[in-house]
Amino acid sequence: MVHMSESEGIEGRTFVVTGGTGFPGATLCLELVNRGAGEVRAYDVSETSPWLSRLRSKGVKCIIGDIRNKEDVKRVLKGADCVFHLASSGMSGKEMLQSRFVDEVNLNGTCNVLDSCIENGVQRLVYTSTYNVVFGGQEIVNGNEAMPYFPIKDHVDSYGRSKALAEQLVLKSNGCKLRGSKGQKLNTCAVRPAAIYGPEERRHFPRILAMAQLGLLLFRVGGPDVRNDWLYIDNFVNAQLLASMALLIDVPGREGYAPAAGQAYFISDGNALSLISALGCITLHVTFFQSSVFRCAPVNSFKFLQQIVEGLGYSYPERELSVRAALVLAWFFWGVYSLLYPLLKSTWMPEPFLLPAEVYKVGVTHYFSLLKAREELGYVPLVDQKEGIRNTLAFFKEKEKKGVIRPLFIWWFLIVFGFFALFCCAFVPRPFLGPMKWLQSLGILLHGSVKNLQIVFFLAWLAHLLEASYAWRLAKKVDTMNAKAWFEQTLLLGYPSLRLLLKRSHLKE
Repeated sequence: MVHMSESEGIEGRTFVVTGGTGFPGATLCLELVNRGAGEVRAYDVSETSPWLSRLRSKGVKCIIGDIRNKEDVKRVLKGADCVFHLASSGMSGKEMLQSRFVDEVNLNGTCNVLDSCIENGVQRLVYTSTYNVVFGGQEIVNGNEAMPYFPIKDHVDSYGRSKALAEQLVLKSNGCKLRGSKGQKLNTCAVRPAAIYGPEERRHFPRILAMAQLGLLLFRVGGPDVRNDWLYIDNFVNAQLLASMALLIDVPGREGYAPAAGQAYFISDGNALSLISALGCITLHVTFFQSSVFRCAPVNSFKFLQQIVEGLGYSYPERELSVRAALVLAWFFWGVYSLLYPLLKSTWMPEPFLLPAEVYKVGVTHYFSLLKAREELGYVPLVDQKEGIRNTLAFFKEKEKKGVIRPLFIWWFLIVFGFFALFCCAFVPRPFLGPMKWLQSLGILLHGSVKNLQIVFFLAWLAHLLEASYAWRLAKKVDTMNAKAWFEQTLLLGYPSLRLLLKRSHLKE
């Protein structure tokens, strides 16, 4: 293997990162700047990304645009030396059900990037793929890149299907002659990362932690022996940069040869300590490396998440749901949300509790070897998984201190429904109450009359208003930034919200 500096092919060069204002893309942009890139362009559709100000402060050129617009993509790629194509859609939640949009972004967008690379003379393209190009619900133990693509027609989600097709387009485009060049060609490769985590991750963990805070983590999927891979953000960025270096053809010692050209690589945390300690053991047999060293260090996803959830003080589910039972529930949500398809892009529409592809991801064993990535890219995980979890937990602990704590969902349901029912019984004429007539009769039995029910309704709101006013004054002392949110939440929920604010006040004291 040719030894290269950590800034080989980076210093003074121009880079484009599609999806560059998301968590992985923005982290990659900042690392490119740290390693001396001449210009870094973050191309993304989001105009409200929390990363924008930080990227701009570091000199990253943030360009707002749609990957589906070929002319925009062509302009952004003009003069680029290397493109990291991270932009995608449909990985989780509501996005997974928007099939047409997912195909437009993942397929049409990738075609636009490929065409623009060829037209603009871009020599390197690193495509961020996914495990799902070969995985679709079947068990995979220590898999490798020789595995065939999962049958396109058998994918249960448009994300896996479209990413598989897009990856094949990228790899088959390797070696295409660049327009207007003298024999220069496009070198492409695909990086297949495991689930990415780390501080400031905003796709998986916030959704899981929000459910845990509301007490909605009700069960685990699959048995305790299920194993999956995870990937810390620093290891992901390292793999991306190594892949870009392995596409260079002007490196002394391997002129004219790019080892990663036309190749795909699985990337995960692996066993960092075993890998590092084994690098000098050149006399060991290759099969030892493959079976004991370069095998990933897969973990049960629920045990992995448990460290974060319980570390934040939330309860973790003891119940276990089989994959078959979870799929029944997931297909139910898939059906309900499919009927609501026109509303899926609405911000007020909550995320589905569970979808089929998500059941497979956490409930079925699938993990992959790092052997090829080690041999051809020189990839070694920089951050051990234990350290990655510590860093992630520390971030979310700090974030929780700065946010509004939500009461359990049962309180939201009981109090909101209670006020609604009390209003109906106190103010809606009896002929229009329908099945709630019995509730009004119970209320009258307890309080004597409809007029008394009206008084109870106003007194309840007055009590909530007084609690909310106290919450406002208290929050001004202990959580000024969120004073308005504490007021609104306490006005709606009363003491269950105020109790959490009082707890925060005592902790600060």
